[in-house]
Amino acid sequence: MISFSGFLWFLVMLVPLVVLQRLLHREIQAVLLIITRNPQLTVGIFSIIFFPGVFLHELSHFLMAKLLRVRTGKFSLIPTTLPNGRLQMGYVETERSDVFRDSLVGAAPLIVGSLFVAYVGMMRLNLDALWSVYYNYKNIDLLLKGIRAIPTLPDFYLWFYLVFAVSSTMMPSESDRHAWFELVAWVSIPLILAIFAGAGSWMLTNLAPTLNNFLSVVATLFGFSLILQVILLAPIMLIHRLVSKITGLDVK
Repeated sequence: MISFSGFLWFLVMLVPLVVLQRLLHREIQAVLLIITRNPQLTVGIFSIIFFPGVFLHELSHFLMAKLLRVRTGKFSLIPTTLPNGRLQMGYVETERSDVFRDSLVGAAPLIVGSLFVAYVGMMRLNLDALWSVYYNYKNIDLLLKGIRAIPTLPDFYLWFYLVFAVSSTMMPSESDRHAWFELVAWVSIPLILAIFAGAGSWMLTNLAPTLNNFLSVVATLFGFSLILQVILLAPIMLIHRLVSKITGLDVK
């Protein structure tokens, strides 16, 4: 039987990750604005907090464009408030090329950010070993003991902060996704034709398992990022309420 669990887990992790990321950003901005009462200073502090993630985000665009021989223009890490009120943390100007290269350039922050999260999770926080122990022994006490030991690892708080900054800024922006719809159309047409030609069963047998496994890995990385968002969202929302109550100010 063909399993599509990877695709389902991918959707289950992706949607709340996007929602929580935006909510977390909004809560942090609200706290900073209430405390500083200065929009420019708020933008500056917010940008400093997420600078490692923004730097990796824009650098990944730039390097992917160079790798694919797509011309690049200006590279900026200076935050700018857009006419629609949204904050642009940085940007890299790239020349429009074909739909495949444009899609890869746009997806570069998600690819590089996921690889970084995977590296930290496996090589610095030993989460793969922790999961392996639980998977093999199904021992909750042993799992909890391992989780409690994670903060004692060398440079834990540095790696925790970097994963937080990177995972919070690795999602492609609206401009990054401009070629994705066209790419889906280009991929869907030959796929539909192949199915009508009788290749559907072959693809389910030979291609679906590989795609399912790939999406399972991506879903796992998203899950790790989602856990970080959940851990940090509650205390930041509490701080928001406290500073709002103390100052008598709030941001809607």
